[in-house]
Amino acid sequence: MSEEILVNVTSIETRVAIVEGGLVQEIYIERASERTRVGSIIKGKVLRVLPGMQAAFVDIGWEKAAFIHVADLFFAGKTHGPAGETLAVPIQSILHEGQAIVVQVVKDQIGEKGSRLTMHLSIPSRFLVFMPYTNHVGISQRIEVQEERERLKTIIEDLLKSRNFLSAETGLFTCGVIARTVAENISKEALEADLDFLIRLWGLLKKKITQVDAVHGLHVDLPLYLRVTRDLLRMHVEKLRIDHIDAFKSILAFISEFMPGLEEKIEYYAGTRQIFELYSAEDEIQKSLQREVSLKSGGYLIFDQTEALTTIDINTGAFVGSRNLEETIFKTNLEATHAIARQLRLRNLGGIIIIDFIDMQDEEHQRQVIRTLEKQLEKDHARCKVMGVSGLGLVEMTRKRTRESLERILCEPCKVCAGRGRVKTAVTVCYEIFREIRREARTYHSKSYLIIAAQSVIDRLLDEESSHVADLEEEIKATLQFQVESIYSQELFDIVLAY
Repeated sequence: MSEEILVNVTSIETRVAIVEGGLVQEIYIERASERTRVGSIIKGKVLRVLPGMQAAFVDIGWEKAAFIHVADLFFAGKTHGPAGETLAVPIQSILHEGQAIVVQVVKDQIGEKGSRLTMHLSIPSRFLVFMPYTNHVGISQRIEVQEERERLKTIIEDLLKSRNFLSAETGLFTCGVIARTVAENISKEALEADLDFLIRLWGLLKKKITQVDAVHGLHVDLPLYLRVTRDLLRMHVEKLRIDHIDAFKSILAFISEFMPGLEEKIEYYAGTRQIFELYSAEDEIQKSLQREVSLKSGGYLIFDQTEALTTIDINTGAFVGSRNLEETIFKTNLEATHAIARQLRLRNLGGIIIIDFIDMQDEEHQRQVIRTLEKQLEKDHARCKVMGVSGLGLVEMTRKRTRESLERILCEPCKVCAGRGRVKTAVTVCYEIFREIRREARTYHSKSYLIIAAQSVIDRLLDEESSHVADLEEEIKATLQFQVESIYSQELFDIVLAY
C-alpha cells in the first residue's frame, strides 16, 4: 500500500498527515505554545511521597506536579533483582520530600492529570533506543522474522561487549538497547554508528546531571517534523512533502547525517494549493471532530469520548441488505471494523475503548468480526490489544495513549452548554482564519480583508496573535481589519474582500 507524509509548518504550529492508499490515516498537531513533552529528561524534585498509593508527586518545573509510581523507579538497584524482576520495596524507603531525581516524561498532561514520569530513561535514535539503567537487549515485536531478530540481537550484543558494557561480575550488560522496527535488515555499520551516537549523547547527559541543580531540564526530543522523519520515514514511504523551506533544509541535513539514502524521498512542496488540501486532509480533520461517522453501506458509527473511556456504537442505519437480517448485521459489523481502526488512529483515541457491535447470533460471524478488527489494528503505530467480548456482548480493547486526542487538542468544553458538548478554541478559529486568508490571497489578491468574528476570536487576533497578524499582512501584502459580530458563535467567522 502506497504511503505518503504531508508536513505543514508555520511559526505557530506544525501539522502532519499520514496518507495510506490515498486516505488520511493519522494526524499529528504540535503548536509552538503547547509542544509535547514526552521524552523530555529533567532533574526534578520530590514534592510529596504517598505510601498508600506507592507513588510520589515530582516538581519538574511545569504548571502541574508530575506523577511517578514505585514500579517506574530506579534507585541504586533497589527496585529490581539480579534477573531484572521487580522487588516489592516501599516507596518511602527510596524517595523522600526534597530529593533530587532524574526522570523522563512518558505521558503528557491529559486533562486534569499531571504528566506521568519514569526513572528508567530511554533515548531514541533512528534504529535503536538506548536505556542506561537496564540490562536488556530487545527487538521490536513488529519484526517477525526469527532469523532477523537473532541477527539484530547478536549485532547489538557484540557492539556492547566491544564497548565494555558487559559486567565481569554479573555477566550482565550495564545498559540496555532495543532495536526499533526500522532496524530490520539494516547493516551492522549503520547500527554501530547509531549506537555510538547514543553513547556520546548519554555521556553528555551524565555530565550535565552532575552540574545542574533541581529543577532543571536536561534533554528534549526533536520537533515534530524531525520526529516524524526519524520514526516514520521508511523505504516503503513514497514521499515526505513539506511546505516550509527552512524545515525542508533541516530534514535534509538530518537525513544526511542519520538516514543517508533517503534524501530523494523528501520533497519541498511549493504548490498553489495548501498542502493539507491534498488528499482532503483538511476535511478529514473537520470530520474527525464529529460524533457520527457514515459507512458506505448506509450504516454509521457514533463516537463518545469521556475521561474514563471511549465508546463506539454501530448502527445499520439505512442499510437493509439483500438477504436476511443476520447477513445485513454481519456485513455492517465487518465494514465497521475498518472504519473503527482508521478512526482510532485519525482521532488518536486511547485508553479503554468499548465497542458495541450490532448483536450477532452466529458465533462464527462474531469470531470473524473480532479477527478482522485485530487485523486492521495491526497497521496502528500505537499498541492495541483486543480483550474479547464481555458478558454484555461488548468488545473491550485498549490503545496506548501518550498524548491528547485530536478533539482535546482542537476543542474545548462548550461554555454555552455547561460542558455537555465541545467547540473549537479561539486559537483554533484564529488559525483557520489565517489559512482561509492565505487561500483567498492566492486567488483574489485583495488589498484588504475584513474579518468578522465573535468577540473572543477578535480579542485573540488583536492581542496574543497580533504578531502573527502582522506577519500575515507582510506575507500577503494586504491589510487586515476586524469587526466583532455579537451574534456569531466562537466557531463562526466571515472574511470580506475589499478591492
